[in-house]
Amino acid sequence: MEFGHVYTAMVTPFDEKGALHLKRLEELIDHLLANGTDALVVAGTTGESPTLSPSEKLELFQHCVDYVKKRVPVIAGTGSNDTKGSVELTEKAAALGVDGIMLVTPYYNKPSQKGLYEHFRTIASRTTLPVMLYNVPGRTALHMEAETVIALSNIKNITAVKESSGDLEHMAKLITETADDFILYTGDDGNTLPAMAIGARGVVSVASHIIGAEMQTMIAHFLDGNVSEAAALHRRLLPTMQAMFSAPNPTCVKYALEAKGIEVGSVRLPLVPLDEQQKKAIDAVLI
Repeated sequence: MEFGHVYTAMVTPFDEKGALHLKRLEELIDHLLANGTDALVVAGTTGESPTLSPSEKLELFQHCVDYVKKRVPVIAGTGSNDTKGSVELTEKAAALGVDGIMLVTPYYNKPSQKGLYEHFRTIASRTTLPVMLYNVPGRTALHMEAETVIALSNIKNITAVKESSGDLEHMAKLITETADDFILYTGDDGNTLPAMAIGARGVVSVASHIIGAEMQTMIAHFLDGNVSEAAALHRRLLPTMQAMFSAPNPTCVKYALEAKGIEVGSVRLPLVPLDEQQKKAIDAVLI
């Protein structure tokens, strides 16, 4: 799962009727690859996964694999709160040729930590692909404790975690108490530099749709030891990163892409487009 420093949690382009728009998907992929994306995460939260049917997810996985042609890895979001369903989708995604799997913590049914372990262990046992765990308590009402992640990291093909709790102390514990080849990515754009400073590999990003090249420059400064330059760029990019979450994701980033001339369509209900005041706030921080 060590595919680079900036993974983009890609939006799902729709047409005016809310159906998948595969031509727009190709144009979005071209834009992302030209602007610093090291890997594509398909049908994650930013891809509006709760509103995508299993057949739509598989269509997205297949089209991304076929169009990307191994230029960058394609990581399929196949997790849900149904272990059996996640296993089935994971197996089908693997057969399509994706390069990795991302599994979100089960939402709504709120399993115990033992239940979480068994959920992820079961899915991972049904694929040889590398698996990235995804802890996002703000969306799932469930926090995967450090001990659970550490135990799961001992499973051969569970190789990474996308950590979206925003808790740097929690991240530090995970980095310290897992093997060196287990990789942590922050799921919060604004934590990219702070997380890398304590040992994270990078970010699974939303803002990279808009400022991917700038984020790569920031990371390059940091890795080259130019910490003050990296910090200055972090501070400059932070308002844009924050603005992408000023309304429910991905409404802001979809609007920002459209404002930059990259057509991805609107969001599906129950999400609604930005109002005029919200659009002006985004316009003010677009780089």
